[in-house]
Amino acid sequence: MADHLRLTSEQTEKILQFQDLTGIEDMSICRDVLQRHSWDLEVSVQEQLNMREGRPSVFNAEMRAPAVVSSTSTQRVFFSPPSNNDGTGVRGLFKYVFSLLIQLCYNTLANFFQFAFRLVRPDPRRYVTDPVADVLSFIHSYEQKYGNLHPVFYQGTYSQALNDAKQELRFLLVYLHCEDHQDTHNFCRYTLPCADVIDYINSNMLFWACSVTTSEGYRVSQALRENGYPFLAIIVLHDNRMTVVGRLEGPVEAIELIQRLQTIVRDNEAALVAARAERVERNFNQTLRQQQDQAYMESLLADQEKERRRCEERERLEGEARQQREREHQEQQRREEIQRQKIEFLTHVPDEPPTDCPEAVHMVIKLPDGTRLERRFLRTDTLQAIFYYVFCHPLSPDNFEIATNFPKKVLQCSPQSEGRLLTLKEAGLQNREVLFVYDLEA
Repeated sequence: MADHLRLTSEQTEKILQFQDLTGIEDMSICRDVLQRHSWDLEVSVQEQLNMREGRPSVFNAEMRAPAVVSSTSTQRVFFSPPSNNDGTGVRGLFKYVFSLLIQLCYNTLANFFQFAFRLVRPDPRRYVTDPVADVLSFIHSYEQKYGNLHPVFYQGTYSQALNDAKQELRFLLVYLHCEDHQDTHNFCRYTLPCADVIDYINSNMLFWACSVTTSEGYRVSQALRENGYPFLAIIVLHDNRMTVVGRLEGPVEAIELIQRLQTIVRDNEAALVAARAERVERNFNQTLRQQQDQAYMESLLADQEKERRRCEERERLEGEARQQREREHQEQQRREEIQRQKIEFLTHVPDEPPTDCPEAVHMVIKLPDGTRLERRFLRTDTLQAIFYYVFCHPLSPDNFEIATNFPKKVLQCSPQSEGRLLTLKEAGLQNREVLFVYDLEA
């Protein structure tokens, strides 16, 4: 794979480290990200972590938003009528069409008067002073009202979201929030918190949201020209331009929302694949030119570099072998010591009282592998007696703690416990108890 991508051994090593740290399996995508940051591994990894937490790329110097194309020929539009349309059949259809015409007339007149009014007094929302504060304020108010269960909000401006979506070749889902709309509450309360919706959006796209009452949200609203709420738009790089490829307007259930998003993504996935291929080819040509420029100097140092690496590899293997032998020796000593302690501590396990003993406490002890142990102890026995009994059992883990079930309480019963050892009675263990053993090395 490294030969096919024309990578040096150092670049290949950085790609492998980048894959381990980010979980991105596609080697071409990893190379693309590293090349954008001049093969700086730390910067590249930090950018990916920021993206997953909904933060803008702090290394992206381009703050001007790319132009967004909104063409009906490239869009899928899904519209659902408002939920207050309670008519059915022909009557319901007539009522809906009539209300739509009334609303259209109202909006036309309202827009006319607003336009005339703004000639005298401009809308203050047109002046964007702090777009990041608008977005963060919306996220804070949203979580206060609807909770923290939602897709990851992009914590940056609309321009930053567009730039990151373009740079990362990802879909951008834009949500414009209208608090006063009748369908907003149900959408935020029942649709967005759905686990399937959260999983799908987080896995397939960036999610930017803002309220239309803020300057930043109003600016985006003017650009996207929504006609109903809740409003969602999907933007993606298409023919080298950020393009609105889908619009969802009106109330929608969680399952239907996922299906609509999947349809839009499926229709436009080919454009992203083509963009990735074009970017890979462009980066490949750039890398090839750089490698050709360096070929002469690399040929002079090749023999010396190979010898140095052979020595390093030999020393590394020898060092790993020594460390492995030392670890195996230490592990063997540890196991032998544990076996010795198991034999020694058997003498510390008290005799089991008879079943009819009034001072007996019946213990049910569950090991991590599901094994169930039953044993009786006297109320006057210390908690350490339980520890010795479990420790000496052949299926017991080497390092563990013992706790009650409900409420969960870890018993201070190991020989290393500080303070005075309590008896079973002092610890509140009486009659019949169920204890759980937790493997501290699992």
